[in-house]
Amino acid sequence: MAENKRQSAGVKVPSQGSSGVAAAGMAAAMVPLEVALSGAIGARVRISTAAPTTSTIEGTLFTACPITNLVAINTADKQSQAGDYHIIPVSRIQSFQLLSLAPNATDSPSFSHAVPPLHALDIRALRAREASAVGKLQEGEARRGKGVTREAQDIFDAFSRTMPARWDGTNIIVADAVTIAAPYRVDDCRSIAAGDTAALARVRKVLEMERKKIELRNASATIGTAGAFSRSASGKDTRSSANATPSPGPGAAGQRKGG
Repeated sequence: MAENKRQSAGVKVPSQGSSGVAAAGMAAAMVPLEVALSGAIGARVRISTAAPTTSTIEGTLFTACPITNLVAINTADKQSQAGDYHIIPVSRIQSFQLLSLAPNATDSPSFSHAVPPLHALDIRALRAREASAVGKLQEGEARRGKGVTREAQDIFDAFSRTMPARWDGTNIIVADAVTIAAPYRVDDCRSIAAGDTAALARVRKVLEMERKKIELRNASATIGTAGAFSRSASGKDTRSSANATPSPGPGAAGQRKGG
């Protein structure tokens, strides 16, 4: 209901005198708010906002976005300045007055005289950035094994840091020379090209080192878990011993009976 009322009220668009400034006391035409905003970009305007925060802002209308229903006003005194921009929701606009037309204004809205100036987008550069981002995502997806264990992925990542590596199903292909099949032990390495013993020896050596690192990490994790469990159990036993009530010995029973 409030929105309909605001639209029906419209805005005041004063007549222009010879100096380009609104002539005071002259009749004003009623124009729907959205139409006036879309056609007043670059013009000098005065906008009053409704509750809960009422204010009056005067400046150059920088933009009016029909998608977000927001307007931006530059309240800087000089166009050469960087600008002091205020963002206002259209729904909060109570009144809107056009003070002067935009410089070199035409019958149709245009951004050619916007301040600061708007430049055309470099579509080629944007498409290149898009292609680069998509390529990185595809590369990252190709580096993740499908249906493999965490250990297999760790081995693949270790090889890919120093050699070209790719997945062929669940097999790791290193430098297009050696294939490593599950469970990815030294004996699971095979040369793709017959007689390429140098590449096979190098891959086996690297794999052996990486498996030792994985074993050390797993052992450290196991020891850490066992130590934490031991400390927890020890603390529980200590608390149980401290809270237990000592049972009286035979001597104490005899003394009570004799007394």
